[in-house]
Amino acid sequence: MQGRDAAPAAFLFEYGSAVSAWDVFKARGFHQQVTEEADLEARSRTGPLTGYIGFDPTADSLHAGHLIPLMALKHFQLEGHRPIALLGAGTAMIGDPTGKNDMRKLLTVEQLDRNALALRDQIGRLLDFTHPDPARRAILANNADWLRGLQYLEFLREIGPHFSVNRMLTFETFRMRMETGLSFIEFNYPLLQSYDFLELYRRFGCALQMGGDDQWANIISGVDLVRRVERAQVFGWTFPLLTTASGAKMGKTEKGALWLDASKSSPYEYYQYWVNVEDPDVPRFLRLFTLLPLGEIDELAKLQGADIRKAKEVLAYEATRLIHGEQEAGRARLGARALFGGTGDLADVPTTSLVAARLADGLPLAELMTEIGLAKSRSEVRRLIQQGGITVNDEKVESPEFTLGQGNLANGAILLRVGKKKYHRIVVNG
Repeated sequence: MQGRDAAPAAFLFEYGSAVSAWDVFKARGFHQQVTEEADLEARSRTGPLTGYIGFDPTADSLHAGHLIPLMALKHFQLEGHRPIALLGAGTAMIGDPTGKNDMRKLLTVEQLDRNALALRDQIGRLLDFTHPDPARRAILANNADWLRGLQYLEFLREIGPHFSVNRMLTFETFRMRMETGLSFIEFNYPLLQSYDFLELYRRFGCALQMGGDDQWANIISGVDLVRRVERAQVFGWTFPLLTTASGAKMGKTEKGALWLDASKSSPYEYYQYWVNVEDPDVPRFLRLFTLLPLGEIDELAKLQGADIRKAKEVLAYEATRLIHGEQEAGRARLGARALFGGTGDLADVPTTSLVAARLADGLPLAELMTEIGLAKSRSEVRRLIQQGGITVNDEKVESPEFTLGQGNLANGAILLRVGKKKYHRIVVNG
């Protein structure tokens, strides 16, 4: 991965000579709360700072909800500091209760370790783990290295006295869960997350923990623990919890989460998500999810009406390029233009090959759509048809019993559409 020296000059100097990571965070929208901000600013002027964000491997891929912390670590490194991406294969054995109404399903150690390996490669697309300067070289750590071997009684004696049960019960997460039931295992999560901060301070001199604003209570608990045990000043910083302009949870698609793994959400699907965001979200998402200079973003933000599609194309291309690379981003853009602009190559649209013999006796549309993942079930296909939401070669499907045949072929292919913007191309062979 490229480091700061490869960043565009306009990005490096967009705030003038007084640029700092905190200027960048605030200008781009990565700021909600911070502990002892003046001291943090002063500390960062004395040399590179080491800061971390945790990612519990509860799945084998990160998703769009992880992009704000990932991009924050990226900017942190670009501004000359050392980021730590902490894989939580230890804490995930308990499960973070934050934002959950019920206890998380506990995964096996083997599942967590497999997931952690998968996340490592995704994080490596954004962070530079080979930077020539050790003070700026990103670190990938795993809290399983120190949490799984903890001696319970020793841990309680060292860490337990620094936590007040009365204070922990004031945490928003715990207050919410007291109504539905809070297990003792979940009650331990803040202690373990705080211990992570202490361990990272001891191992790497880590002086900053960052995370979403729902982690504020956990973060300040870690700040307090390091202060008490090591007599050291460390800091916490949180990001806003992001929703779209309409109030929907960011990163949700018809198929569920928008994954960073190409096998779960294809580069084309990833591109389509960003090119179809709501108009008011475009300037904000350009600041958060691309590395474009702020001056260029301000110019794109001025586009109105039909011209805002140009800004959305830039957002979609840049966001996709960061995660999937330039080649896949370019292919996704060509595919989108082929469908919506009449230019480009339809071969770049998501495509499935089909043996011609399957069309001979008529292939139920509901069967094909569930097979290729355009719908979750045949009942969903029927519902979409009743709502007028499915077309075949731009012809609306009227009957839930619709079958595909040779007569539906156009130049050896069939173009399916769900809703206004979800396409899939069927290429028939043999």
